[in-house]
Amino acid sequence: MTSAALEDLVVTQAGPDDWPVIGGWAADEGWNPGTADGPAFFAQDPEGFFLGRIDGEPVSAISVVNYGADYAFLGCYLVRPDLRGRGHGLTTWKTALAHAGTRTIGLDGVVAQQDNYRRSGFELAHRTVRFTGTAPVTDVPADVRAVRPADHADVTAYDGVCGPADRPRFLAHWLTGPGHHAVVRRTGDRVTGYGVLRPAHDSLRIGPLFADTPEDAQAVFAALAAEAAGREVALDVPATNAAGIALAERSGLRPSFETARMYTGPVRPYARERVYGVTTLELG
Repeated sequence: MTSAALEDLVVTQAGPDDWPVIGGWAADEGWNPGTADGPAFFAQDPEGFFLGRIDGEPVSAISVVNYGADYAFLGCYLVRPDLRGRGHGLTTWKTALAHAGTRTIGLDGVVAQQDNYRRSGFELAHRTVRFTGTAPVTDVPADVRAVRPADHADVTAYDGVCGPADRPRFLAHWLTGPGHHAVVRRTGDRVTGYGVLRPAHDSLRIGPLFADTPEDAQAVFAALAAEAAGREVALDVPATNAAGIALAERSGLRPSFETARMYTGPVRPYARERVYGVTTLELG
């Protein structure tokens, strides 16, 4: 790189082949991204990822992933450490934000950036706390089992109730990704909870963990913990869900850092009380 001047920055859409760069930067920040997140992320919105380059070298990144006509989610906002403070991030941000059009945009913001997000029109919805620790030794409850292809439609419908947007393209990959272990709890023919455990850079990640009741959440968590088999896990819990916080603490997990869920406007009503674990901080 011969120059790092702002006028030399070129921001373009990123493709799946660029994901190792973006994911690697996220891992360097300690965000612990999943090792197989890329295909699910790009399945939701192939045009929602951006890289800033100088002399062809990546220096900044961001994602603005669209979910339908009304909602988008911003994540992966990163600048190479040696080139921060020069405006590259803000330029990348402004270029990518246009992709959302008039949609309400959500994000999970790290503490250091929350004031900047407020100045850009984002308002706090709730804090999210990452809990980490060794998965407790548990048995798989009898009424929790691995998600089967025949479950996908019901799980996708249930997922839509638990979030501000439907995301069938994303879930088609998330439920079946390499190393992903998805489980579901049913009462009769009705889904009452589901969750996914996936490999990540520093530990296993649990997300989502969606459930009707604390008892459903405990059962789904127990099945995922049994799969984790005493390894390190991470779970991102909305601070507004007292039962979710209690579940994490009861399971021996401890807070490691927090983010803030923020929105630029209204989102459709959803069952916030069923969110015991956020799916991913990058895509909501």
